[in-house]
Amino acid sequence: MEITCARCHQTVEPDNCYCPTCGLPQLVYSADAIPGQAQPDKWNEAVRDASSVDWKPALRAALMLAVPAGLLSSAASPMAFMGLFWMAAAAAWTVVLYMRGQRPAWITIGAGARIGLVTGLLGGWLAFAVSGGTLFAERFVLHQSSQIDAEWKSRVVLSQQMSQQWSSGMGQADAAEMEAARAHIEAFLLSPEGHAGLEAFSYASNSLFLLFFAMAGGALGARTLARTRRPEV
Repeated sequence: MEITCARCHQTVEPDNCYCPTCGLPQLVYSADAIPGQAQPDKWNEAVRDASSVDWKPALRAALMLAVPAGLLSSAASPMAFMGLFWMAAAAAWTVVLYMRGQRPAWITIGAGARIGLVTGLLGGWLAFAVSGGTLFAERFVLHQSSQIDAEWKSRVVLSQQMSQQWSSGMGQADAAEMEAARAHIEAFLLSPEGHAGLEAFSYASNSLFLLFFAMAGGALGARTLARTRRPEV
């Protein structure tokens, strides 16, 4: 009886643990099974190997690609607006580099996502540190604090003006409450604590998004390579 893959419906040899076309793990049955006696399960062993990660080469590849991705994603980079793309591409390429030395040359999507997670952690923290360090250097080393504060004040005033226009159509009592709240928020944002807190929150949020996209990139890299590579059995 011919065995076919459940995903791509291509012919699979009886002893193959993977589909040679799409890489899907296959169930392998033994004709010599003795009732009541446990038999070795090649499929379980193959899936266990594919879902585990050898972290030494994985960390080496992640570090090599997370550094440039983190630098490109930081506020100091003119290409920071493409930071999510840089991080996802770095995680996917990390999976590619990791799989070059693995046998079988196939891993699960979950393993790819874990490699992407490590890549995102390294790159995200580097982007956060470089962004914060750049802001510190501009303010205290290059003495650009007056320029930074002026730009921040203009942004805060603009946002508060937009909020004031939105609240102008409300009732008089509600408008008075909104105006008091607006003045309180503006005073907080213009304070050194408010400015530092908002900048830190912005950098942390950016790092979190980089982490999510790195996980997606790692999973996508594993999924794509599972369809293009022929696993060795």
